[in-house]
Amino acid sequence: MALRETRSGLCLEIHMTHSASVHSQPYGFLSDGRAVQQFVFRNKSGLEMRAIEYGCVVTHLFVPDSLGVMADVVLGFERLEDYEKRSPFFGAVVGRFANRIAGGRFSLDGHTHQLATNNSPGGRPCALHGGLRGFSEALWAGHVVDGAYGEGVEFRLVSPDGDEGYPGRVEIKVTYWLTDDNAWRIDYEASCDKATPLNLTQHAFFNLAGEGNGDILAHELTLCSEHFTPVDEGLIPTGETRSVRGTALDFTTSQAIGARIHANEEQLLLGRGYDHNFVLDHSSGQLAKAATVFDPTSRRVLEVLTTEPGLQVYTGNFLDGTLSGKSGGIYGQRSGLCLETQHFPDSPNQPTFPNTILRPGALFQSSTVYQFGTQ
Repeated sequence: MALRETRSGLCLEIHMTHSASVHSQPYGFLSDGRAVQQFVFRNKSGLEMRAIEYGCVVTHLFVPDSLGVMADVVLGFERLEDYEKRSPFFGAVVGRFANRIAGGRFSLDGHTHQLATNNSPGGRPCALHGGLRGFSEALWAGHVVDGAYGEGVEFRLVSPDGDEGYPGRVEIKVTYWLTDDNAWRIDYEASCDKATPLNLTQHAFFNLAGEGNGDILAHELTLCSEHFTPVDEGLIPTGETRSVRGTALDFTTSQAIGARIHANEEQLLLGRGYDHNFVLDHSSGQLAKAATVFDPTSRRVLEVLTTEPGLQVYTGNFLDGTLSGKSGGIYGQRSGLCLETQHFPDSPNQPTFPNTILRPGALFQSSTVYQFGTQ
């Protein structure tokens, strides 16, 4: 069943499938005057997710605890201008290439491409999450769709040839679903007219105790990963794949995030905590479990499934207390946990890493599921 109503030029859409609903509403205006819509998802269990066209940002995600009490479990802001001016990628889709490319430079088919460098850990410049204005700062076109998972929202974007220095025109489609079994599913698709690196991810900062409610150090993390890609002082992979065994990066069994985060190990010192790509144990292209997170206070559980070969675990190391969130709480260091499903960082410069080059005639497809429950 679908109902569409138009009032004074504003379109309110409600699509009913399997007891769930999605509706759109005005969210605000960007500094250049462009209007931004927000989409509100609700399922039959009472979960509510809100996402906006700017950056495909998920602004709110209300999830019940073991007693049925709802809390917003993603960091973010109330105002659009805060996302536009000072957001550290809260809740956004990032690209054209998620994570870092060393020196903002890569060679492809005999040509060297120079990207904007917008990050310099350890004094070594790199291109981070797409550049100065990546996909997280683009205004996507969103609309409600019906599909195999009920209703969802499809966001579309065209990245022109030369965008931030990347070759080729790329057409991207990202679809969000909120299913009745309490999963947030993301499906990515992209095509191009010239060969180009492509690596897309979602950059939500999770706090299962509720955003603004302290840090995530007591959260217990399990990863389906026996190996990680160590980094140098610029947080760029060295090209090596190293076993997690015997290191503070071993989450093959459940460990509190804070238990070893201050260990005197080179990799943790370089990243100021966990900011590493973990090599997932499953075959790339198959949807399989990557991680489980458990908050012992609320007893909320988050399981991450993905078709991607890697997972960047980032513990909010560079949050410094200068940002306040939706509830008015200060976002200090470790206030949120990012679980970014991805191909590996700096892959265009690392021939042994899984391929990230999309070519004309090929279709990029990827899926990630964030499944919520309680224990």
